[in-house]
Amino acid sequence: MVLSGCAGMAGRDAGPAIDAAISGSHRPDANRARDVYRHPKETLQFFGLRPDASVVEVWPGGGWYTQILAPLLRERGKYYAAHFHVDEKSPRYMGPAREAFVKSLAARPDLYDRVVVTSLEAPRQVDIAPRGSADLVLTFRNVHNWSAAKTDEAMFRAFFNALKPGGMLGVVEHRANEGTSLEQMIKTGYMTEAYVIALAEKAGFKFAARSDINANAKDTKDHPRGVWTLPPTFRLGDQDRQKYAAIGESDRMTLKFVKPARQ
Repeated sequence: MVLSGCAGMAGRDAGPAIDAAISGSHRPDANRARDVYRHPKETLQFFGLRPDASVVEVWPGGGWYTQILAPLLRERGKYYAAHFHVDEKSPRYMGPAREAFVKSLAARPDLYDRVVVTSLEAPRQVDIAPRGSADLVLTFRNVHNWSAAKTDEAMFRAFFNALKPGGMLGVVEHRANEGTSLEQMIKTGYMTEAYVIALAEKAGFKFAARSDINANAKDTKDHPRGVWTLPPTFRLGDQDRQKYAAIGESDRMTLKFVKPARQ
């Protein structure tokens, strides 16, 4: 349910194309099983995705959303996968993760041959797409990582610079209770909506709308290992696994911002 703001780019007409990408046989069963928590169709429609759009996905990880976005945008749009920037300063996991992602693209040239892989680690590397070219920048469950690294403000500036005037930023993130301290947010992986909105507005964005598409009222947000206690991570292993499986994936904010047409 949209609670406030404007509609942004009309994403309704993209419904059949999104359906086709989601139902494609290339998606593994393990990824399909997470649709019930991630609501990809509703989320992408809320963000105003069009098949002819230029879209940047920030830190796509293993490519869960890539498997939907890349085929959908292949013929008429453009898909930039702004993956980890890897150099001597990067955490060790980033190199193998990026390599595995690139390898997965190469395995299906019929779907992913037109994906443009770029690098992002603001403020050191911010060339995620030609400046002022993107219609839509998307980030899924990443903000807590940047806040922990103290790069969140620089990251949002990079998104702003990549977008056209009037372009949209879509953010999905684990949602903390309002009033949670920054220290606790970083520790648990849950961020407050107010903090994320402030980051975006500081970068120059205007808040457009919020949705409860990815809300989960079962998530009490007080788990011993933060958000990583829940699926799909199950940081506690088999301890209370059934309990956390019953909760499902985290309660998430879904926020949309616009880059003003006039600056």
